[in-house]
Amino acid sequence: MVCVIKVLEEPRLREPVLIEGLPGIGFVANIAAMHMIRELKARKFAVITSSSFQDFAMTVEGGGIRTPINELYECAGRFIILYGNTQAGNNLGQYELCWRVLELAKKYGCRFVLTMGGYGRNEV
Repeated sequence: MVCVIKVLEEPRLREPVLIEGLPGIGFVANIAAMHMIRELKARKFAVITSSSFQDFAMTVEGGGIRTPINELYECAGRFIILYGNTQAGNNLGQYELCWRVLELAKKYGCRFVLTMGGYGRNEV
């Protein structure tokens, strides 16, 4: 398994909170993270690739494709938002992804992690 975090630009952070928003039940966390990124005008500072990400590609406007990826965004020097269009497809890949993200967050002084997710129900 290979999981790589490529830092595009070093963020300026002060004891940031890491907020996780990867896809899951109903894409609740994924949608919430994207909303935060847009509303708070967060800036992408790193991209994450992994051999454990699911094998698929999405078409985008203009006829291009986008492969599975996770991204880290910085907001106001106080938040790191983990956003992505996929999760690792197996347990080992999930552990490696978590380890790499947490190690990077720790490097930037993060001491608190907030995870988001949906709750599946049989009825509405």
